Amino acid sequence: MRGSADRAIGVLLGLAAGDRIGGPLRMAFRVAGSLRDRRRFDAADIGSRYLQWWREGAFDTGPTVARVLSLVAAGAPFEAAARRVHEESGGLTAGCNPAHRIAPLAMCAAIIDSEVGAAAVVEAGLTHRHPLAGDAAAAIACLCRALIRGVPWPAALRRAAEGRGPETCAALEVHPHAVLSRGGFAPDALAAAIHFVHTAASFPAALARSIDFAGPANFCPVLVGSIGGARWGSAQIEESALRHHGELVPRVGEVALTLGGGWPIGGE
Repeated sequence: MRGSADRAIGVLLGLAAGDRIGGPLRMAFRVAGSLRDRRRFDAADIGSRYLQWWREGAFDTGPTVARVLSLVAAGAPFEAAARRVHEESGGLTAGCNPAHRIAPLAMCAAIIDSEVGAAAVVEAGLTHRHPLAGDAAAAIACLCRALIRGVPWPAALRRAAEGRGPETCAALEVHPHAVLSRGGFAPDALAAAIHFVHTAASFPAALARSIDFAGPANFCPVLVGSIGGARWGSAQIEESALRHHGELVPRVGEVALTLGGGWPIGGE
């Protein structure tokens, strides 16, 4: 398989390869499942799937998502819960969790290009009220969409920066000698991911370098996975890179094939 379909499938499989712990993939899996079943973006449906996962024993959510979902499980609406957590944390809700989980939006051909970024911002707001969390998520979704369409890397970066804020635009710029951060602040994780995808010649090389850099931190490698999968396609993602997810792998593959099936198999 080649072309847009291969790159679309690569988004979710690449994310799985980059996620070394499991939480980001499981949240992205719920986004992907909602898009597959509803055939459109439905934030309420995605939220209900997050809540169900929380009740089943969610893990590796990060503190912001954990607190929001605990409040929702106790009866609070998502909007009120996210606002409360933002206030409780002193506004420190600009983490990269939404950027991790949002990539499946790019895979859904039923969502037109002009709506991808806005949908990503709405989805991020389910848990993260800080504007930078939604802005970085939108950049990831738009970047992956452009790459799925076969837009060359430099032009895809420019397209992803359209309508984004200054910090997100700066993270999308290529700086050969940039000082990178291993942290989970959304612009930092995005900047590191862009660096590794830009400076590598293949998916395995980009992912390996990002993991060596990040160590046990499960931040930029997840983004490298989704962006790299969209850039180079699923053909470069070896089965061995997914084995750490165990029995979830076939289910992820099935959802990826379904969403990716909306794109041309050959050509652009």
